[in-house]
Amino acid sequence: MEIRKVETDKKRYLDLLLLADEQEDMIDRYLERGTMYVLMDDGVKAECVVTDEGNGILELKNIAVEPASQGKGYGKAIVDFLVRTYTGQYAVLQVGTGDSPSTIPFYEACGFRRHHLVKNFFTDHYDHPIYECGVQLADMVYLQRKL
Repeated sequence: MEIRKVETDKKRYLDLLLLADEQEDMIDRYLERGTMYVLMDDGVKAECVVTDEGNGILELKNIAVEPASQGKGYGKAIVDFLVRTYTGQYAVLQVGTGDSPSTIPFYEACGFRRHHLVKNFFTDHYDHPIYECGVQLADMVYLQRKL
């Protein structure tokens, strides 16, 4: 397993990016200003994009694992890599996600704790309803982990 930084042509991973953020113009808001990594293990298995949000906050804007490779530790490996890479450079690793039973437990297992909520984020910023586990997402839940 190897994690590589992606310097150019980040959109070649659009299919993977869209697994975590299903509206391309929302991805466009952070992709070029962000730092992207891909996890390779006999091919690309996962990706992530992080951005500097100021005040010592590094935000995990997008993290996705190929569907056939989910549940094999690749997502946790990326989070662990980010923690190792950015400890000492930032105070906090933050992530915003829908209040979903498929994502919140993952982040909590990776050491994140709920921090704050942005009401109606998904209904206000996306051009279509977003569903996870059969539930329409409305609010963005922010979780943080100290670095």
